Amino acid sequence: MTTINSTAYSRDLGDELRRMRQRFTGLRGRGLATQLGWDPSKVSNMEHGKIRATEIDLAQYLAACGKDIDFIEDFFRRYRNAFDPYLAQTPDNLRTLLLTEASATKITSYDIVAVHSLLQTPAYARALQAATHEDSAMDCDRQAVMRRPASPECVFYLHEIALRMRLGGVQVMHEQHTKLLAHANIVRIVPLEATTAAFQSKCTLFEFEKATPIVYAESGHAKVFAQDEAAVDRAEKLFDLLDSVALDEERTRRKLTEYTSQLAPVHALTSRQ
Repeated sequence: MTTINSTAYSRDLGDELRRMRQRFTGLRGRGLATQLGWDPSKVSNMEHGKIRATEIDLAQYLAACGKDIDFIEDFFRRYRNAFDPYLAQTPDNLRTLLLTEASATKITSYDIVAVHSLLQTPAYARALQAATHEDSAMDCDRQAVMRRPASPECVFYLHEIALRMRLGGVQVMHEQHTKLLAHANIVRIVPLEATTAAFQSKCTLFEFEKATPIVYAESGHAKVFAQDEAAVDRAEKLFDLLDSVALDEERTRRKLTEYTSQLAPVHALTSRQ
């Protein structure tokens, strides 16, 4: 058992262990530790992804949860990469991302052609899914993290290109612009003339109270989590660049009002027909 910096995936798998303990043993962490002859801190650290457990420890833990050899071997396979500084997952795997968003104290994001999922309306999310042929994340209600009492500090940089995209028609875009306007205090519009920013890759930087920051990027091919120092440094430099070219809150609000107003008359006409 080795103490090591936790990762998004180690915390994900640790949380999976915790849920198995609760579901299949009915024991609290201290109770399972007693059953296995462990110090209670060992169970806690494993379930929080803070330590790299040995295969023997994992086998004992999973066997206590009633898991068979096939499940244990599959968990071993997943666990071997739990502490890697770079992790790639299939596009339809949302669990690690959801847990990361839920535990972050600060989320800084940049999107170029589409609104970030945490700020999308349901209709916009469906239109985006139809356009990209990618599964929508809205079904998982990721936006619940924005409504909790201790919500993370957020800054969403959004290139003006995304405001000009027409996904799902006028009404869909009008509703989406209206939602962005309601969250103008955490949105920063990157204007069209900031061409250098348009060629940067979209990404999200997650920061935590006690864990190492994580850089997250996604495409139709993979979800990637990176938390080595070089990746975090590149992300921080990107957000420094965006901060220097993006509109401030007042000008962002005016820009969003401009786009919302452009669609409002057509939207009202469409609603009456």
